[in-house]
Amino acid sequence: MLAASEPALIHYVVEKFELFSEYLDRTVLLDAYLPSSISDPASINLLLINDGQDLPKMPFAPMLDKLYAAGEIEPILAVGMYCNDDRRLEYGTADMLDFLNRGSRAKYHRKFVMRELIPFLKKRYLLPKVKEISFAGFSLGGLSALDIAWKHPETFTKVGVFSGSLWWRLKDLHKGYHEATDRIMHKLVREGSYAKGMRFFFQTGNQDETMDRNNNGIIDSIDDTLDLMAELKALGYKAPDDIEYLELADGRHDVPTWGRAFPQFLTWGWGTPPPSDQAL
Repeated sequence: MLAASEPALIHYVVEKFELFSEYLDRTVLLDAYLPSSISDPASINLLLINDGQDLPKMPFAPMLDKLYAAGEIEPILAVGMYCNDDRRLEYGTADMLDFLNRGSRAKYHRKFVMRELIPFLKKRYLLPKVKEISFAGFSLGGLSALDIAWKHPETFTKVGVFSGSLWWRLKDLHKGYHEATDRIMHKLVREGSYAKGMRFFFQTGNQDETMDRNNNGIIDSIDDTLDLMAELKALGYKAPDDIEYLELADGRHDVPTWGRAFPQFLTWGWGTPPPSDQAL
């Protein structure tokens, strides 16, 4: 249910439900934000979001409703997945653990998304076909969304990474770490290949953190994001057609910042063109 202080929804409804995952061996709490009236189900876009527990804090539902009511975005069925205490294990990179062996359950999160959640949503909402499927997340959830989408370009078309944990690395900083080779997501992209139709949205904030590994005067979260974008460009992705970057001067590593950035992600990904001028 929406909090009493939130604006009433006009075109969207919010459903809360649970789905037991055989792969994760736990019940996953889900929030589904769906248009209340769709004439053609095949026109709807499915957006999956890690860390779904953060969405009501933005608040996400009024944001989505307002953009849709104003005709600024196409119809989107957004589904937020709540994490649990195993977040650092479930939200890593599925095929490569970090130097502390975090991400050990990420392969099960990927299987949950691909083999359980997406088929379940299509069945629950009578969507044998959707226009497209995209994935987004915040911090470590952003890393996870990018990792899963990168592994499955046949399924996902867009990825939203907000303050992504792109520092995720193979070695401790003080035990032989090399920036050029030891950042995991950069390595996965570098060793991957161009997939036509995939697009990427990255957001960072100048106050995301204070760390500066290489002492170049730029915080690591921005460096890591810009370097990953460079890896994507090396494969053939182009900005701004395929890559969008939003850097907020006062942006922090928190939900209010991501809430401010999310409308731009939505209009970037699913914005409707302005009406053409009609001859009088």
